Amino acid sequence: MNNRRFLPYIILGVIALFVIMGISSSIFYTIGPSERAIIFYKFGMGLDKENVIAQGFHMKAPWNELYVYSVNETSSDENMDVLDKSGLSIHVDITVRYHPMPDKIGFIHEKFTKSYVTVLVIPEVRSTVRQVMGRYTAEEIYSTKRAEVETAIRTETETILQKNFVNSPAVLIRSILLPDQIKNAIENKLQQEQEALAYQFRLDKEKSEAERKRIAAEGEARANNIVNSSLSDKLLKMRGIEATLELSKSPNSKVVIIGSGGDGMPLILGNN
Repeated sequence: MNNRRFLPYIILGVIALFVIMGISSSIFYTIGPSERAIIFYKFGMGLDKENVIAQGFHMKAPWNELYVYSVNETSSDENMDVLDKSGLSIHVDITVRYHPMPDKIGFIHEKFTKSYVTVLVIPEVRSTVRQVMGRYTAEEIYSTKRAEVETAIRTETETILQKNFVNSPAVLIRSILLPDQIKNAIENKLQQEQEALAYQFRLDKEKSEAERKRIAAEGEARANNIVNSSLSDKLLKMRGIEATLELSKSPNSKVVIIGSGGDGMPLILGNN
């Protein structure tokens, strides 16, 4: 009989347990390592933009609304047609990398809600790509100034997005598709330029070799002039006598005729 007295309390406890379990997801929540959250207080201050909730286990009143944002870097691919400086249509594939500033997600939510990617990021990227590529010709975008175009797109996109609390560390041009006729003309021009550079290189090399030979010839001529100017008849006769003496010491048979040379030098006639 005593147990029946506690039966209403047991029933109420079970009901309360089920109610708590049912609303636990509205009270307890966990924020992951790459997430941040903000709370909208329905019966209080409204959206709390300043108090950004970091990772970990938290709890809130069940009537308050929680907004969770991913703050890790992500990317989006865009295919678009743009016009170059001369009005030529170009098809480009773009990849943009971005992430919201973790401590500013409240301001992002207030202005763009969680659709900030489609409302802010993608439209601004597409607009900037069109503006930047409109300053260059198709040839420059396709070949000579591709890196410059990418840098300009990234810098201008980042400037706009940062004003709205989004970082964009990179905007990459994956591919550029030109009309076949224009593409072939550009490639032919580039090939001709490379051939002209190769010809100029060979020409410069040949000029350098000719200059080297000229300098070597001039040096050799100067050396011969120096040697010739230092020679005299007496010196030559002395060298001849020295050579004759050396030959006379040779064991080979020879005949020495003194004073029979055209210049008075000895003549040596050997048997071998």
